[in-house]
Amino acid sequence: MNGSTEGRAEDNGRVYQSRGDQHITEHHHHGSPDFPRGSAPDSVRQPAVGRAPVVLRDRLELMTRLRTALEDAGADQVFVLHGLGGCGKTAVASEVFRIATAEGGRVGLWVNAPDLASLRAGMLAVAADRGASEGELTAARNGLRAAADLVWERLDRSGQPWLLVIDNADDPAILREGNWLRTSPGGITLVTTRQVASHWWPGATLHHVGVLPREDAAQVLCDLAPESGTPEEAAEVADRLGRLPLALTLAGGYLAHQVISPWSMAEYGRALERGNENEVDPIELLDRGAAYSGADPSRHLTSTTWELSLDALHAQGLPQATALVRLLGCWSHDPLPLHLLTGPGIDAVLPRERVELALRGLLDHSLTRLLPGPPRCLRTHGVLLESIARGTPADERDALVSTAAELLMAVMPDVSRPWARQDPPLTPYVPHALALLRRATQWAGIGRATLTHVLECTLRLAVALHRAGDYASALSVAQDAVARGTHALEANHPAVIAIRQRAGRSLYRLGRYEEAEAAHRLALADCTAVFGANAVETLESCMGLSSVLAWVLDQKDAAAALVRRAVEGRTAALGAAHPSTLVARTYLLEFTAGPETDPAVGTALLSDCHRVVGPGHPISLDAELNLGFALIAAGRQARALPHIRNAVAGFGHAYGLDHPKTLAARSLESRVLGELGRVEEAVAHAQLVADARAHVLGAEHPWTLWSLERLAEWQHARDVQVSGDASQAE
Repeated sequence: MNGSTEGRAEDNGRVYQSRGDQHITEHHHHGSPDFPRGSAPDSVRQPAVGRAPVVLRDRLELMTRLRTALEDAGADQVFVLHGLGGCGKTAVASEVFRIATAEGGRVGLWVNAPDLASLRAGMLAVAADRGASEGELTAARNGLRAAADLVWERLDRSGQPWLLVIDNADDPAILREGNWLRTSPGGITLVTTRQVASHWWPGATLHHVGVLPREDAAQVLCDLAPESGTPEEAAEVADRLGRLPLALTLAGGYLAHQVISPWSMAEYGRALERGNENEVDPIELLDRGAAYSGADPSRHLTSTTWELSLDALHAQGLPQATALVRLLGCWSHDPLPLHLLTGPGIDAVLPRERVELALRGLLDHSLTRLLPGPPRCLRTHGVLLESIARGTPADERDALVSTAAELLMAVMPDVSRPWARQDPPLTPYVPHALALLRRATQWAGIGRATLTHVLECTLRLAVALHRAGDYASALSVAQDAVARGTHALEANHPAVIAIRQRAGRSLYRLGRYEEAEAAHRLALADCTAVFGANAVETLESCMGLSSVLAWVLDQKDAAAALVRRAVEGRTAALGAAHPSTLVARTYLLEFTAGPETDPAVGTALLSDCHRVVGPGHPISLDAELNLGFALIAAGRQARALPHIRNAVAGFGHAYGLDHPKTLAARSLESRVLGELGRVEEAVAHAQLVADARAHVLGAEHPWTLWSLERLAEWQHARDVQVSGDASQAE
C-alpha cells in the first residue's frame, strides 16, 4: 500500500498517523467542553449595554479621576465601581470606554461577567483580540493550559495600551478563584459590581456610584422625553423615583415612546404618587418603559433587577437576607435607626442570631447602606423597597407587618402616663410609621388584629410627639392614621377613635381652634354612642373639648362641667389617686381659678401628685403651675411665684427651654413678676416667650400673637413706671 494517507475527523475526533485510507469518527462521552461552540461574545470591542444614556449626567468627580488615569498613560491599576443595581455603574463604565477609545487612543475591551461561563468566554475572546493563536485558545478551552494566564500574558504583551471593562461582576468569588483579575503594565482594568465588601478587591481603588443630584436627575428625564414637561415637573418625578438612574431611564423611555394619549410628566408623577390606591402599580408602570437588548431583561427592570442579588445571597446560604429586606420593605426609604432591628419581635420573621449575617449580606450586595450616627441608620432605596414589597408573597405579609409594628412599638415610650423628653428623639420614626400604615392598609391579606396593632403603634407615636411639643408631626401622623384606619376598619373602631381624639388635641395646640372643636365634639358624640357616657374613652373626649371651651370660646363653666364629669368618672373607674384622675383634677383647678379659690384645694392636689408620681413628674409640674395660676387669680401673687418658678425649672429640665409647656410657665412667671411690680423682669421674660413662640410655633400662631400683646403691655407699664420715677426725681 504505497498510496497517500488521508484522514478526516469530526467534532472532537483526532486524526492518527496510518497507512492506507481510513475514515475515523470518535465519540467522547466523558463530558462536554467548557466552551460550547458559539459561546464567545459577539464583540469585546463594544460595550454590551442595554440603553446607553443620551448624556452622562453628574458623576463629575468620578469621571475626572478616571479620565485623569487614562490621560496619564495609566497602567497597573484596577478601579472598582460599586453600588446598588440600577445606579448607573455600567453607564459610567460605558462613558469611560468611549473616552478611552475615541479620545485616548486606547484599545477598549468589554467583558460581561455575571457568571463564570460568561467571564471565561469573554476573557478568552479578549486574549484572541490581543493575538492569542487558535492553538493557544483551544488548549485553554480544553483545560490544557491556564486560561487566565493566557489572557493576562496577551494583555501584558499588547502593543497598544488598553482599557478592560469587566461589567456586572456581582460574584467576585469567580474572579478570585480563577485569578482572573490582575494588574498589567499594558493597561487599566475597570470593574462594575454590586459587591461593596473591600476584601474582594485587594489593591483596587473603589468608587461608590450612588443616585443622582436632583437637577441632574431631572435632566435625565428631560434628555429622554424633552416634550413631556418642564424641568421642575421632571425634578418632582425624579424625587419620587429616588433619583435612581435605572428608574429615571425607564420613566423617560415610557414618556418618550407613548403613541396613544401620551402622558405629560406631571400626569406620570401623579400616577406614581397615587400608586396602588389608583390601581396603578408604580413598579409595573416603571417597567413599561423598558427597552432592553438581549435575552435576559433582569438587570433592566425594577421588578427583577434586585432578585439577582437576593438569589446570590440565597446560594451563599443566606436566605434570611430575603426575609430581612422584605421586613425593611414595610418601612420607609428614610434613614432607619439600626437598633430597631435588635428587638426580640424580629424572631417572627427571622432568627435574631441570623440578623447580623443577613444584614451584612444586604450591605455587601449594595441592597442597603449604613449611615453614620448618632443614631447609626440604614438607608434603603425607595424603588427597591417598592419592588421588594410588590414581590412579597401574600401569605407572608401579615407576619411582616405585625413584626414591623412590634419592632416600632418597642422603641416608643409608654404613653399611658406623661413622659419627659425622649432620648433618642422620635422624629426619625415618623416616616417609617406612616410607611408601615400605608403598607398595612394597601396590602391584601392583612388581618384586623394586625391593622389594629399598627394603628396602636401609630397612636403611641402621635401621643409621644405631641407631648414632646412636636404638634405638627403628631397631627400629620394622626390624620394619616385616621384616614387609612377609617378606610380599612371604620371611623368608630376604638383604635381609630383614640387617634381622632389625639388629632383634636394637636389641632388645638397648633391654633386651629375651629377644627379642634369640631373634632372633639364629633369624637365625644361617637364615644358616647359606642362606649357609653361614663366610659373612660368618653371621658377622654370630655377632657379634650374642655380646653377649647375654656380658652377659645370663653365658656369656662361648660369646660369645668365637662372636667368635673371626667374627675367623677375617672375616680369611680380608676380611683382618686390614679394619674389620669390627677390630670383631670389639675384641669379643674385651672378652669375654676378665681377670687374665691381655696388654696387648700390646689395644695392637696399637689401633695397627692408628689405622693403618687413624684415631685418632678410632668403631672406634678402641671399641678404646681395651675396652683400658681389659682393663687394669682385669688390675689396671692407672692405665694404664687415660688410655685411658678418651680414649674419653669421642672419643665425646662424635663422638656427643654423652648418646649410649649416651659414657655407657658415662663409666660405666667412674667405676669406674676409684673403684678408684683418687678416690671423690668416681666418685660425680659415676656420678650423671651414671644421670641421663642415665634420660632417654635410661627409668627401667626395665636399664642405668639397673644405673647406679643402681653409684651407690649409690660413694655408700656415699664415706660410708665420709668416716667413716674423720673417725675418723682424732679
